[in-house]
Amino acid sequence: MILTVTLNPTLDKFYWVDHLPLSLERAEEEILIRARKSTASAGGKGINVSIFLACMGVETVAMGFLAGHTGQIILRDLLEKGVTANFVWIEGENRTNVTIIEKGREYHPVKIHEEGPRIPSHAQEIFLRKYRRMLKRAEYVVLAGAIPPGVPDTVYRELTQEAKEAGVKVVLHAGRRPLWEAVKVGPYFVKPDVREELMVGDMPVRTEGEIIAAGKRAVEYGCQACLISHHVTGDVLITPEGIWEYEAKVPLTKFKNLVGADDALVGGVLYRLARGDKLTEAVRFGMAAAVASAEVEPKMCLAPAAIEHEMRAVEVQFKEGL
Repeated sequence: MILTVTLNPTLDKFYWVDHLPLSLERAEEEILIRARKSTASAGGKGINVSIFLACMGVETVAMGFLAGHTGQIILRDLLEKGVTANFVWIEGENRTNVTIIEKGREYHPVKIHEEGPRIPSHAQEIFLRKYRRMLKRAEYVVLAGAIPPGVPDTVYRELTQEAKEAGVKVVLHAGRRPLWEAVKVGPYFVKPDVREELMVGDMPVRTEGEIIAAGKRAVEYGCQACLISHHVTGDVLITPEGIWEYEAKVPLTKFKNLVGADDALVGGVLYRLARGDKLTEAVRFGMAAAVASAEVEPKMCLAPAAIEHEMRAVEVQFKEGL
């Protein structure tokens, strides 16, 4: 079983528009933007990974905090997609994240993310007890996404340590300080989120050399794999055995929705690892899942045949040994 933790779940809302005017164009007028299409679905990085895995036939349990009417919508969507839920309910309302996708600029979406409800200390204690119980059943645990108000930035470090002591492999899919604090205790697989800031901890990752340096630092802490995006269609994998470059040979003009592609990548890697594939081949499948997801309007591509087809576009090159 693969356990996922999403401490700050969201209801993801997408709007597709033909044109997104800048406010400065008509500063004294009301601006009306008509969406030609809209969708809503349960979201948050860990939740997205669970949805991907469930649709691939992998047993998965999603954990975190749910609140209010929005939380009910998130829960219903998860259950309908075959995900087992084990959330802690709190007062308030889960956040809603909005993505606006403009025709012709699909690879530059406009995203508006809410902060999310504050998590009281007693709810965090309940979650930790549930988490410890679930670790007894899990082979992997995915710690993913933003940290909600009230939860310390060291939470992923603490959850990683708990999982390692229970013999569970940790996949870390987050950013900024929460990621780097957890890296220091050696999770199994790290996929840094560098969308907001091209940093991994205190290390910049703007160039290939900087990416490799940050990955090597993660490996020194005990990580078995660190996968960092080099650009939209290229990633670099750093492991104790060496460094691999992955490049998806697809034009950006084919992309329709980039949101969720990174989560499909992580889900794809785990799906293949659970089947017993080698890490380097599992990452290749994950890259194909990300590309296939970016090429469709839904948040993730959940068709195995389409993902297998995209594997032909993903080139893998061994760069150097460590």
